[in-house]
Amino acid sequence: MPINKTVAQRVMFVFICFVWGTTWLAMKIGIATVSPGIFAGLRWSLAGAIILLIRRALGERVVPPSRLWPRVTFISVLLITLNQVIQLYGLKTITAGLAAVISSALTPIALLGFSVATGQERFNRRQLGALGMGVAGVLILFGPATIAGTLNLWEVIGAAGVTIGCLCYCSGSVMTRPIMRTLDPVQLAGLTDLIGGLILLVAPVAVEPGAVRSLHFAWGWPAFLAWLYLLGPGALLSTTMYFMLVRDWGPSRPGTYAFVSPVIAVIVGCLWFEEKLHWGNALGMTLMLGAAFVVLRTTGPIQRSAVATSAAKPA
Repeated sequence: MPINKTVAQRVMFVFICFVWGTTWLAMKIGIATVSPGIFAGLRWSLAGAIILLIRRALGERVVPPSRLWPRVTFISVLLITLNQVIQLYGLKTITAGLAAVISSALTPIALLGFSVATGQERFNRRQLGALGMGVAGVLILFGPATIAGTLNLWEVIGAAGVTIGCLCYCSGSVMTRPIMRTLDPVQLAGLTDLIGGLILLVAPVAVEPGAVRSLHFAWGWPAFLAWLYLLGPGALLSTTMYFMLVRDWGPSRPGTYAFVSPVIAVIVGCLWFEEKLHWGNALGMTLMLGAAFVVLRTTGPIQRSAVATSAAKPA
């Protein structure tokens, strides 16, 4: 008996929410024993190579025009290299749940900001209200500890790392839109994954502590399993399913995974890593996700498309 198409789509959506809600946990497991640059570089370079090899086997174009190479390389550094290494080092000092919330909440807001800066979108009152909610969420997360003088500096640095990495990715996402007039989105995804991943592999050998040792692959089975999870379900399967849902549902509806995945990340983090969640943290996270919800619900087709593009590679 054939599976109903609607049921299959819902199963794919649930799969995406769960997998992308647990990728932060897998990254946290991996970087506990492996150099962040090597861990991420191997994942993204291999994912990009697989995408481009499949395109080549199907007879589709792989190499971009020579005039686009500088722009594609620069965008690859923003989308993959800087985004990944900064976020992973930030993840070393904060919980996976907080990292997931910051990334999911900030992405649509940052995309809106960069779109406004490039003249692709305009602010309205509701969006300004959403920014206010986001700021309130941050103040609730860190304000009480600041006033009491008990603020954990390393936690702030970690949150700043995840934030900066997310901003790098969002700025790169907005920059990809003009290039998509020439390059196919999947082709561009493969190129950015491969180029950004290769830079992540080469650069750490010279500057990152433990990078050379990580290339000996004495990672331990938890890190290997985490890496395989991030490569297979986390990158290739979920991204393919996401593009299918964008095709069938439109860009905005699948993007609502951003409000489900962080909840999964927080719950699994509490169970797996015994991460603590206080009522102030929960309230702050709720406000940040509420701000993201307002932005997603009030933006026009152009911005929703940008959100969908960014959501395809959340972490």
